[in-house]
Amino acid sequence: MIASWKLCFSLMSICSLQCRVVSQKLRLEPLNSTVLQDSDVQFNATIQGDWEVTTWNVGGIQVLTVVNSLDSIIPSSDRFSARFCLNGSKGCVEFTIHNVSRTDAGDIVCTVQGYQPLKAQLYVQERGTVSILGGDVTKMQGEQAEFECLTTAWFPTPTISWTQNDQTVDSSLYNTTSLTDGDSFNSTTILKLTAVSNTRVKCLATLYALATPQSSSVYMVVVPKPTDWTVLIAVVVSFGSCALLVLLIIGIIFCYKRRKEKEPNYQDEMRKVKTQSQLSVINTVEQVTGQVNETYEPENQSNHTNVGLKPGFVKHRHVTIV
Repeated sequence: MIASWKLCFSLMSICSLQCRVVSQKLRLEPLNSTVLQDSDVQFNATIQGDWEVTTWNVGGIQVLTVVNSLDSIIPSSDRFSARFCLNGSKGCVEFTIHNVSRTDAGDIVCTVQGYQPLKAQLYVQERGTVSILGGDVTKMQGEQAEFECLTTAWFPTPTISWTQNDQTVDSSLYNTTSLTDGDSFNSTTILKLTAVSNTRVKCLATLYALATPQSSSVYMVVVPKPTDWTVLIAVVVSFGSCALLVLLIIGIIFCYKRRKEKEPNYQDEMRKVKTQSQLSVINTVEQVTGQVNETYEPENQSNHTNVGLKPGFVKHRHVTIV
């Protein structure tokens, strides 16, 4: 059992040493590369020691062969080329893919005769268009402005961001939705801002392979908000209504007091008028009725009425009217 373990350990050591030797003899750089469509990409194979033939495979298809002894490079098309590195050493081969397309994405395999193949990974991204719909806008101060940014024909989905006067806008102020369109993506981003002052608004779309974000910008012109006469009118009407109500209440109280003050005087006047009327009636009656003179006697009365009177004396009855 101990002998078996020693044998396994020895084999592992030998394998590890061989792997280190192989990795030292053949190196491929970079192992991962992300580029934009229609650009060029390079991979370098560094070979230590003698070698005869090197081949390059893209997407499972051999596209180029380099024969060291003949200084011959045989490409399958104009899109693929190779050369010895700038130092002139044949120990380094530079492989180039021109006008990269998304069909080139995947494994890039370098095989040197007598060595294990080495593999690198190629990622191809595609940039599309960016535009803010509607163009420049004019808003009154305090109004809310809405900006819609559309990105089309991107792969993969780009990262969208906004700036306001070259200052990054908080992501909570906008939202983004993306939809697939064939083998690419379209995105819509809506930004909402409160109009405070003149502002340059920019929408930016970026990919890992894009050194500088692609952008679109518009200007928001902010005009002063006109005086809100509605509030002033409402205040004036409110105060006017209150003042009118107060005056109305004061008038009612004043009229009520005047009426209370006039009511006793009216009753007094009526009593005076009644008294004067009664007095006038009494005076009239007394004038018409007059006073009865008890000593007056009519002349044609019979003689027996004069019995007991002195001769030559005539008793008269008359009425004196005052």
